[in-house]
Amino acid sequence: MPEEKAKGPASYFPSIEQKYGRPIAEWQDIVRAHLPAKHMDLVAMLKTDYAMGHGHANALVAHTLAGKGE
Repeated sequence: MPEEKAKGPASYFPSIEQKYGRPIAEWQDIVRAHLPAKHMDLVAMLKTDYAMGHGHANALVAHTLAGKGE
């Protein structure tokens, strides 16, 4: 049976893990540790503190705030 391809923000996860060297669960823990905060403030934190690209940071924050992958 073929693997189901990730859709939406989760489609970025393999490249986030490869490029930044941490598993998604660890990135989600980092985002959650900064709550409560606004979406774009969390994106800015990932970009500033971890040199993450905007698209990757936005996808990670959106997925985490939606409560997916818990």
